[in-house]
Amino acid sequence: MIHLPLVRQGPLRALAVRVALAVLLVLVTVAIIYLDRDGYRDINEDGLSLLDCFYYAVVTLSTTGYGDITPVTAESRLVNVLVITPARVLFLIILVGTTLEVLTDQYRNSLRVGRWRRKLKDHIIVCGYGTKGRAAVGALLESGWDKSRIVVVESRPEGVRQATSNGLVTIEGNATRSSVLNEADVKNCKAVLIATDSDEASVLISLTVRQLTAGQVRIIAAVREQENAALLKQSGAHHVIVSSATAGRLLGLTTTAPPLIDVVEDLLTPGQGMALAMRSAERSEVGENPRALATLVVALIRRGKVLPLGGGQSVQIETGDMLVYIRAEEGSTTGTAV
Repeated sequence: MIHLPLVRQGPLRALAVRVALAVLLVLVTVAIIYLDRDGYRDINEDGLSLLDCFYYAVVTLSTTGYGDITPVTAESRLVNVLVITPARVLFLIILVGTTLEVLTDQYRNSLRVGRWRRKLKDHIIVCGYGTKGRAAVGALLESGWDKSRIVVVESRPEGVRQATSNGLVTIEGNATRSSVLNEADVKNCKAVLIATDSDEASVLISLTVRQLTAGQVRIIAAVREQENAALLKQSGAHHVIVSSATAGRLLGLTTTAPPLIDVVEDLLTPGQGMALAMRSAERSEVGENPRALATLVVALIRRGKVLPLGGGQSVQIETGDMLVYIRAEEGSTTGTAV
């Protein structure tokens, strides 16, 4: 089931709006009848009082129509044809508004899903919206990725509600199933991020994605245990992040060199101090040493491989290289160098 982000009106407010519209319609009808009361005749033939106008309006709008009060002049009958009859139809629509709203919502949702499918291309699928999945989506949004090009696949109802409330398109289901991934249009996506809480599920998802896409879609996965990283790569993942090992290394780094952990957090936290960024090498930079550039280049990526910049080996920039550098975030303050 596909859940598109939608701001829904509360049930009490929706009911209050319907009641207010019904009362307003009755009052308008009473006013019309009262202004033209001389054109109506009741069985007592003593004229219409305000109470009689209310009575006629209610029984007419509810299609009861006892016939004890009837329009007799041509003007009154014309008003009944042009005004009272459409008001009766509108009153019935308000009364059965709940059923019509459900049908309308279903039709509107089907139109939105169809429109969303037509525009969906080069998107990112996030399997799992737990702690890792939310952090991954947050990093994508902070880097400028369009929220409409992120699709979350989640089986937990609370995860589905949270992702939808955050404005993300969410598909409720198990990402290990081919039908669920096809709902997310996995064949036309840019990448699949696997952020489940189970290493076994991550392996199955990676195998399923590789089978559906023939290995043409990049798979990035997070696993809890180091021993499962090799298995996940064999199942088709291009990049594997070991969460437990990474957390352990950061803990060790904090113990042996406390200031370094602050630098790492600064680099990984957008909007604070420094940040890692990547760009293509410019034409004027081809043939130059990355260390000689004005920007602080920390890595050079050539044809998907990271080239070391340290040591005595001299590396020159070539056309098509990607430069990983450190830039200062806008609005950040410069602190004391460690």
